Amino acid sequence: MPPETLPVIAAQTVQPGEFKKIQSLTYEVAGIDLREGKEALVGARLNKRIRELGLKDVSSYLSLVEADRTGVELIALIDALTTNFTSFLREPQHFEFLRSVILPALSARATMRIWSAGCSTGEEPYSILFHLAQALGEKQLKEVEILATDISTRALSVASSGIYAASRMKELPEAWRKRFFQRGVGEQEGMVRVREEWRSRIHFRRLNLMEDFSSVAVANVIFCRNVMIYFDKPTQQKLVRRFAERLEPGGWLLIGHSEGLMGMEHDLSYVMPAVYRKASGRKG
Repeated sequence: MPPETLPVIAAQTVQPGEFKKIQSLTYEVAGIDLREGKEALVGARLNKRIRELGLKDVSSYLSLVEADRTGVELIALIDALTTNFTSFLREPQHFEFLRSVILPALSARATMRIWSAGCSTGEEPYSILFHLAQALGEKQLKEVEILATDISTRALSVASSGIYAASRMKELPEAWRKRFFQRGVGEQEGMVRVREEWRSRIHFRRLNLMEDFSSVAVANVIFCRNVMIYFDKPTQQKLVRRFAERLEPGGWLLIGHSEGLMGMEHDLSYVMPAVYRKASGRKG
């Protein structure tokens, strides 16, 4: 069918009461701050899911979400409203800081723990791992633990599979493409996959940052980049304080360059744009 004859499917209309209900659900469950004026965006984002389920409108979809005691459809709703855009080597200054500052500072540690919070489809934790593999010897690399978490089961499925379009590799050094990826053949032509020996070095786990995460091991470094943009200031401040509790003394928190901790009360010191550090606890 020629493109000009494709049927046009209008975005769903979100009524004021429906929008209020979506605002309440997403804020309560995931801390997402949906501002007034986003009704059209919400309708467009939910359009595909509503059609997939064979439903007629937002009202019937919300009834399904509320009736689903498993919580699976609520997560699908949150998936639809959040953008899982990411890329390998996104905000490269952080990886240079990891290589040139953090790794030397942690070189004497028996174990290094790094947490990628809000890892989306996995490009961030893999980028971390590839930098570590380049900078450390095999013996040291074995002592590195990388935890990658996200609220989205869909994003985590992609991340744990390590399968991406080959076109996404253009931003990576040729040596990395050869070392860390295998090219798809046959039906998988045009795709690449992170080699199993590298995928197995990252522990992927579903985690909602609004819920208790005191079971997460204390880390040397936490990456939480371009996640807090979805939250209001009180939620951001609460989350930053909780992250600080999961950092060891002297540990680092790296956030997105479009984010900042200005105006928040926390126990972290500014190091450089989007990089903060917890006090070491040492005197002198």
